[in-house]
Amino acid sequence: MVRFVEENTKHMEKETGNISNTDVITNKKKVLQDLSINNGVGLINSWVDSMRACSPTHLKSLMKQSSWLTEHPSALDMFEEILQVSEGKQIVMFLDYDGTLSPIVDDPDRAFMSKKMRRTVRKLAICYPTAIVSGRSREKVYNFVKLTELYYAGSHGMDIKGPAQGSEYKEGKSLLCQPATEFLPMIDEVYQKLVEKTKVTPGANVENNKFCASVHFRRVDEKNWSDLANQVRSVIKEYPELRITQGRKVLEIRPIIKWDKGKALEFLLESLGYANCTDVFPIYIGDDRTDEDAFKILRDKRQGLGILVSKFPKETNASYSLQEPDEVMDFLQRLVECKQLRSGAC
Repeated sequence: MVRFVEENTKHMEKETGNISNTDVITNKKKVLQDLSINNGVGLINSWVDSMRACSPTHLKSLMKQSSWLTEHPSALDMFEEILQVSEGKQIVMFLDYDGTLSPIVDDPDRAFMSKKMRRTVRKLAICYPTAIVSGRSREKVYNFVKLTELYYAGSHGMDIKGPAQGSEYKEGKSLLCQPATEFLPMIDEVYQKLVEKTKVTPGANVENNKFCASVHFRRVDEKNWSDLANQVRSVIKEYPELRITQGRKVLEIRPIIKWDKGKALEFLLESLGYANCTDVFPIYIGDDRTDEDAFKILRDKRQGLGILVSKFPKETNASYSLQEPDEVMDFLQRLVECKQLRSGAC
């Protein structure tokens, strides 16, 4: 069976030891479909329809902009309010990478952050505990950011490591969390098969992100989306321990375990000594569907806040919005300036 998760579908509540028999939990908006080999048409059509519906060029999205901003106001416009609700609490920062610290680009290997953004994030990490939480492999996102002061959570939080140096918030012992290690050989095998299977589709790009594999289709002509989805499905149908989730013009192949960016957020807060604390204020900034797991954790706990990076209306559990990485940088700079004013210097 192939398990395909549509937009905003709640992650499967499964433990790694009993993958095949545990029930699947879904949210009210989407239904997780178990599709047999002979029932793939519904999967492909559902995926293509989902991608078309999420196109930011649709007039429907533009028409909803005003009401959406009322529900998810700009974090820059509401900065003073955010400061007030975080007063007296320890701010902890969680940042996605692609589309948040760097612009979305056609070639994922060239998603470089600006020098100014890097300086800003470095200052931020001096002032507040800061983590990068990305779908990229931890090594890849570190090579983009190149800051030793940060926590890095790669592969959608399945590969977490603490700061190498330079952070006063570093815990006493070395931090390393890899809950999906047993799947490494399988992911490598699937990656090789996906590369071979999708090479006939112009523009398709398969990326090995260690604990997950990503099939990028930003440069694939829309008329070839169905073919690409069929190619991916033909590989993944042989691996019931894996699932496919959809991001921003990317299909993510991930292990079926009870772990995501929300779990990574909780793990890092606990590692920093802030589990079940009322005097901590996590801020999570991200642009992708996979960030919704973290947004939902914060909303359900009524702790801290989530900020969605998007120029267009999207259904989200985030409380606030920013339009693009430049606005993210402005928001981070204001946080740094605020801390410096209060403490003299970070």
